Amino acid sequence: MDSGNLLQQFGQYVVMGLAVVIFIESGVLFPFLPGDSLLVTAAIIRSDLGINVAALLAIAITAAFLGDQVGFWLGRRFGRRLFKDDARILKTKHLVAAEEFFAKHGPAALVLGRFVPIVRTYVPFAAGTAEMPYRKFLTWNVTGAIGWVVTMVMVGVLLGDIPGVATSIDKIMIIIVAISVLPMAFGWLKNRRSSKGEVTAAPVAELEPVNSTVA
Repeated sequence: MDSGNLLQQFGQYVVMGLAVVIFIESGVLFPFLPGDSLLVTAAIIRSDLGINVAALLAIAITAAFLGDQVGFWLGRRFGRRLFKDDARILKTKHLVAAEEFFAKHGPAALVLGRFVPIVRTYVPFAAGTAEMPYRKFLTWNVTGAIGWVVTMVMVGVLLGDIPGVATSIDKIMIIIVAISVLPMAFGWLKNRRSSKGEVTAAPVAELEPVNSTVA
């Protein structure tokens, strides 16, 4: 989805449109929206959109926070009943991935998961199904919302200061794609290293000397 074109189509309602997209993607179980790219692009072309950094941060953080609140409530209220293996959107495999991510990272998943597409949408739901204490969820939700939005907006602000970037949609889209792919690339490299570690560990075990008893 072309984030720059989408923002332009919002017209005078760009702030409201941005907030709705961030809110839905943050926990309302529809993960196929350009949250990362929308924030970065909005920060890059903020002058053309007529919004400043402070307003962008305030609106986006609030929307991200409220989206996770809804996701947590849905998880606490409905659990896994909303998901099916053959569903078009609410696929069980997406929830399972988020649950595994939550189980691995604990409450910190509410911060780390913000930077991973699809997982970002389902982690608050997984926290709800796991019956995470609400006060703890609230703290991590606030931290995650602020950390994610500030990071994406600051990336956009820095990129916007590079000559030629703010006026070139092609350059913006290339940068956005690169940013979106980074979390998946890091995950792939981490899994690859883990797999290599397991493979190299096996021969070492085979070479261990066998204990024998000398008469």
